[in-house]
Amino acid sequence: MISAVIHGFILAFGLILPLGVQNVFIFNQGATQRKFSRTLPVVITASICDTILITLAVLGVSVIVLGVYWIKIVLLTGGIIFLVYMGYTTWKSKPATTSSSEKALTSKKQIVFAASVSLLNPHAIMDTIGVIGTSSISYSDTEKIGFTLACIITSWIWFFSLSLVGRQVGRLDNSGRFIIILNKVSALIMWVTAIYLIITLIS
Repeated sequence: MISAVIHGFILAFGLILPLGVQNVFIFNQGATQRKFSRTLPVVITASICDTILITLAVLGVSVIVLGVYWIKIVLLTGGIIFLVYMGYTTWKSKPATTSSSEKALTSKKQIVFAASVSLLNPHAIMDTIGVIGTSSISYSDTEKIGFTLACIITSWIWFFSLSLVGRQVGRLDNSGRFIIILNKVSALIMWVTAIYLIITLIS
């Protein structure tokens, strides 16, 4: 049981650590929102989406879903559209200040964007299925539950920690220059990911 939990923590952390659209977006929101409480929508949404993906991967449901051709096409197309739009919005966004708080994303947009980068990214989904889903096969009963919970808890802790770090960076960046650069980098990562999805779609 303990070994399964440790395995889950290490595996989930290894998957979630690399720089990607989801991580960049959460860090960005932590840095740009005026209060930490305003980053909760994106953190909670991303965590819930990861919880759903991990659960489906362990249950094997996601393998069946992605095996249907038209679902993969819809998933890829939706992912491309969202990433292109998100990239444009992020590129144009400016640091939120006391006099221009409207520049920060609203809770509704945070939720939509966080859900899109989590659920409409086939590459991330395949990683979850291929690694977590496959690894869970070696466990059963309580060990599988422990493994799954460890992966989910790791995801929640990581997203909250990432937004907190972003928040601290944002507070130290009085000039707003770092946030502007971060926005540009975030947008480029989103567009590169969209290009990758387009290549996947036409290949």
